Amino acid sequence: MITLEYVRRRAESDARSRGYHLNPEENFLRDLLEGLKKNEERYGYPSCPCRLASGDFDLDKDIICPCDYRDPDVEEFGNCYCGLYVRKDVFEGKTPVASIRERRPLEKQTKAYGISAEAPSAQPAKIKPKLWYCRQCGYVVFREEPPYVCPICKAKREFFAELRMEIYGPR
Repeated sequence: MITLEYVRRRAESDARSRGYHLNPEENFLRDLLEGLKKNEERYGYPSCPCRLASGDFDLDKDIICPCDYRDPDVEEFGNCYCGLYVRKDVFEGKTPVASIRERRPLEKQTKAYGISAEAPSAQPAKIKPKLWYCRQCGYVVFREEPPYVCPICKAKREFFAELRMEIYGPR
């Protein structure tokens, strides 16, 4: 069974590893952590509490907390989309938590919800995952785009390169 304390410790550990803090507003923070807990119990993975998950791991990879958009959001605005992770200046009350635009691409949202951006009744587009590897630590991931940050060594997205394989057969 997943406990709220476990979810909090995991988020705190991840925040520390990137030099971030958790939102200082205790009631708001508790609501976010409860959302993470419920999503992990529901889907088997801690999808972002501020976004609608599809329940399909492959479609939701980019919104598993900490989501792919957290670091660019915190760097640019001082907090992530849902406000769970914040910079030091926000934590200390020097900068308010900002309401920010959704960074998740519309095409990923529509694929996850099984609709098309052009025509809601159309079939969702096929995802074409690729193999990406981190040139810093060797981590390999199979997905549409590389993560914003390597989950192993914390290298930025620019350190990822696509692995292409050629299959040679009889001539």
